[in-house]
Amino acid sequence: MNLPAPRNRWQRLADTSMAVTLGVMAFAVFLNVVLRYGFGSGIAASEELSRLLFVWMVFIGATAAYPLGEHMAFTSLLRPLQAKPAVLKVVTRVIHALVVLTCVLVAWGAWQQVIVGMDSKSVVLGYPSALLPLPAFLCSVAIGVMAFVNFIRGSAIAFDHSAEVE
Repeated sequence: MNLPAPRNRWQRLADTSMAVTLGVMAFAVFLNVVLRYGFGSGIAASEELSRLLFVWMVFIGATAAYPLGEHMAFTSLLRPLQAKPAVLKVVTRVIHALVVLTCVLVAWGAWQQVIVGMDSKSVVLGYPSALLPLPAFLCSVAIGVMAFVNFIRGSAIAFDHSAEVE
């Protein structure tokens, strides 16, 4: 039986952050449903808070999943190259470079949205609208740095996924 590798401090922090955001979202939505159906009025901030927390939770999860190799992997496309290590090494570097390029493009677009959102506030809670695209920017930067390190090191693509296409 394969036991999961011990989680480091950053992974535990990400897991805790996602659990807290999910708990707050669940409580806010549950309370809002009870108030709406039980008493005829709800909390307007519940939907806005849940939306903001959901966006942050998704991008925290995406960032935490990258170093663990838990993102979607089409390893069946690369499996034939295992017999040709030199070709696999080149293709692996190209994949890491494409991930870095994609992260640069997403980070640039997200940063543009952060700048636009600095001048506007959310309708109900009044937080800066820049807080919605900010996690996309941070996630792209973090994954881009990790992919760049993998590119420099020449880290191999893991083939030990439980499914061919995840």
